[in-house]
Amino acid sequence: MRANVHIIGSGLTGATIARLLQDQGFAVTVFERRKHVGGNVHDFLHPSGIRVHSYGPHYFRTNSEMIWDYVQRFGTFLPYRAVVKSQIEGQYENWPIAAAYLRRIGAEQYLNSRIHTPSKLPATNFEEAALRLMPQEVYEKFVKNYTFKQWGVNPRELSPDLVKRFEIHYDDDPHLTPGYQWQGIPANGYAQWMDKMLEGIELHLGVDYLQHQKSFEPAAFTVFTGPIDAFFGFDLGRLHYRGQQREHQYLPDRNWYQPCAQVNNPALETGPHIRTLEWKHLMPVEQQQFIRGTMLTRETPFSPRDIDHYEYPFPDDTNQRLYQQYRQRAEHIPNLLICGRLGEYRYYDMDQAIGRAMMLVKKRIIPALSGISDRKFSNLSYF
Repeated sequence: MRANVHIIGSGLTGATIARLLQDQGFAVTVFERRKHVGGNVHDFLHPSGIRVHSYGPHYFRTNSEMIWDYVQRFGTFLPYRAVVKSQIEGQYENWPIAAAYLRRIGAEQYLNSRIHTPSKLPATNFEEAALRLMPQEVYEKFVKNYTFKQWGVNPRELSPDLVKRFEIHYDDDPHLTPGYQWQGIPANGYAQWMDKMLEGIELHLGVDYLQHQKSFEPAAFTVFTGPIDAFFGFDLGRLHYRGQQREHQYLPDRNWYQPCAQVNNPALETGPHIRTLEWKHLMPVEQQQFIRGTMLTRETPFSPRDIDHYEYPFPDDTNQRLYQQYRQRAEHIPNLLICGRLGEYRYYDMDQAIGRAMMLVKKRIIPALSGISDRKFSNLSYF
């Protein structure tokens, strides 16, 4: 018997699971609500020739040789190490914070200690946790209002775990993530890269599986990568998400607008947007010189109701408690796995999403399918 698997959602988690199971000989069908594959991993070419990431910048990086080998199956990656600046009082400053900036504001005592003596009591909220990591002045200028814009609430209402994504570069390295060995962007774009990942797999685009699942033959196993609360019809209430409204602007008579691809805009007086993106910076130099003008995108956070606009799970205790209620219900449904950023209500970087998908195939999906299939599983290097 050739067990069939339904995978709902074609983002990185769903596509990776689909690819690995298809390689193992399973009959895989992928259902996607949108008209394109890849979830938020998608891009398009502006008429100027500038490639724009449809749902915000995706900088791929990993320290896993296994994951790096996997992603290169579907396209060549051009080297790219992201540089991010924050616009502070009219100046462009490195983000993450550089030691040079701390010296400039007279925070040598903070640099000398490197890490403050930790409190015996855990931080109770994001602001408290952030102030243990950085000086008050840095928090006020770089973080506080950016966080308020991003989440729409006082930072004291957010989980202290959110601060884990912040750091200080004591060596003044200007790159966003210097510690990753492999970093890059697909040479032919993310849309083509995701298409290649799902090549040869049965795919239904523009289909809301939850609305039409009775139209399809039941699956031996179902992988759902959409919002976990949507799977249950929101019957316990809706989880809170944030998304980004994106305003694109093409400047035909200006070659460059800002010093790097991403500039954070934390100050309230600059407007409601949190960052400005200039996409030409992400392109190879040999392509940049033949392009007229430049393309900007400004991102403004909002709280969406449409699940197609969900991007960031909301980092607070109330939503975590609601998520755990849904999770407990999901765990009791046989031959079902709800996973991914929306399914597990947590933020994953791209390499994390791929690595977790590989682990779930090995430890959850294939063991479940072993009892309902006579398929002999080969040993993939990814496992």
